[in-house]
Amino acid sequence: MTIDLTGKIALVTGAAGELGRTIALTLARCGADVAVHYHRNKDGAERVREKIAALGRRALTVSADVGDADSVAAMREAIVSGLGAPDIIVNNAVAQYQWTRVLEQPVADYESQFRSCVLQNVLMAKTFVPAMMDRKYGRVIAINTECAMQNFSTQSAYVSGKRGMDGVLRVLAKEVGEHGITVNQVAPGWTISDRDRAARSERQPEYEKLVPLRRRGSDQDIANAVAFLASDLAGFITGVYLPVSGGSVMPGI
Repeated sequence: MTIDLTGKIALVTGAAGELGRTIALTLARCGADVAVHYHRNKDGAERVREKIAALGRRALTVSADVGDADSVAAMREAIVSGLGAPDIIVNNAVAQYQWTRVLEQPVADYESQFRSCVLQNVLMAKTFVPAMMDRKYGRVIAINTECAMQNFSTQSAYVSGKRGMDGVLRVLAKEVGEHGITVNQVAPGWTISDRDRAARSERQPEYEKLVPLRRRGSDQDIANAVAFLASDLAGFITGVYLPVSGGSVMPGI
């Protein structure tokens, strides 16, 4: 069996970023045409688009604020015009901020995480899922985090957003499953990216000793899980929060 996304159109939000570009390229290598979303990093998105085009797949770059309904709607029009309606959406974009303790965390950080985590998933569903319902097929995949289970000190704003999106997506899975649409979450651990490789900071012994597989995962590990959930091999899997963390977190039953 192989992961074959030939003929599928995928949209990856935050695709100019460290993890997003690996996900976008991996879906393209599996045969998908890809809409490369960015908010501000236009040059980074264009580099991803060029790499996808070099693989022989169709690609375009689209800019949007994923926490704004009008912006997401405009993105959809651009994608449908340039590629067609997406069969797969990967909600990966996230706002960056300074982690600190609850009593010192600015309220604006909680609002920002709500918009980039919860509202992104709500708006992406409202904007792209109806066409999936018409076709009786679709894949909604969101990037969560192991932090949502760990709840460590200084993580409150990030965790609040990620735990909020978990609730939205579990409900969505129940609401749209009858239309042949799956809704799943991939939850990375502390992931190695190109930034780590450039800084030679891949090894983190204090973290690794807490991981049963005794290593950090890579961006490719995460992208592989996304590609699986996007494929027909995962056609009977929905409502899942899937840690890709080497066992660092293990949901209980």
